[in-house]
Amino acid sequence: MKNIKLVLVLLVLFLAVLFIFTNNDTAEKNQQKKPVIAVTTFALYDIVHHIAKDSVELVNILPFGVDPHSFEPTPQLMAKLEKASLVIYSGAGLEPWVGSFEFKVPTLNVSQYVELRHLQKGEHQHHHEHHDHQEKEAAHNSTDPHYWLDFTNMQKATKVITEALIKLQPQYEKLYRENEAKYIAMLQNLDKLYKENLRECRLDTVVTSHNALGYLSRNYGFHVESLTGLSPEAQPSAKDVTRIMQEVQKDGISTIFFENFVNDSIIKRIAADTNISLDVFQPLGNITKDEAKAHMTYEMIMKQNLEKLKKALDCK
Repeated sequence: MKNIKLVLVLLVLFLAVLFIFTNNDTAEKNQQKKPVIAVTTFALYDIVHHIAKDSVELVNILPFGVDPHSFEPTPQLMAKLEKASLVIYSGAGLEPWVGSFEFKVPTLNVSQYVELRHLQKGEHQHHHEHHDHQEKEAAHNSTDPHYWLDFTNMQKATKVITEALIKLQPQYEKLYRENEAKYIAMLQNLDKLYKENLRECRLDTVVTSHNALGYLSRNYGFHVESLTGLSPEAQPSAKDVTRIMQEVQKDGISTIFFENFVNDSIIKRIAADTNISLDVFQPLGNITKDEAKAHMTYEMIMKQNLEKLKKALDCK
């Protein structure tokens, strides 16, 4: 009898261990089956993250803390992208490396589904002597690639990305549709907040190191004076510095904006010489490592940007 009981106990233990290992193996396989979605910019990353949640493995091609304008992917990274189920990129000349790479996986160029802002004559020509590659490319294309700062464009991007995710995993359509509706409602609320808070302002000009605010200025009725054009890497000339200093003194500007990924030595000197404040404006092509650690979202950062614009424009 004792032997039978012992055998039964061992059998139960064996079955329990087998069950645990089988479940773990199944869980690992299910984890491996998640499609890999690779994205290039933070705004697109934020959309996919909120729509797909943990139903996909989301890969950020552009490491947090790196300037999207100057990023060049390594061969090792490109090899990893070959394992992705979908590559989503911003387009409109923001990632020049995309054009020279032949993807063997499905891709989504989001710029083809939004309304791009065409540059006004002379808008990108403040600096004539030292345009870098991307500044020339932007001038040639005559489009502003920072379309994600337009909330209507972000809604369009959300819709096209949601459709791509549903095509990839139709079993999650209900979840994706629900998350899409929530995300679009959030974008509509941001648009409402910007309209309400930037309606009555004493000043009408924002001064910044890099002209990334074109969509915001067009939509909410203010003007932008930038030290350089669309590329944050373009080197300003002495004339650019003089022009900005005159603009500050003429309009009574209280704040100059710069970006985390831009050399801020010249803009700091201008701020010191004109005795005005210096502040960071986040154009959301990418976020810093600290912002990533703090789990900052598109919504959170755009609300921070709004508060800074209100202060710079002296709004009621």
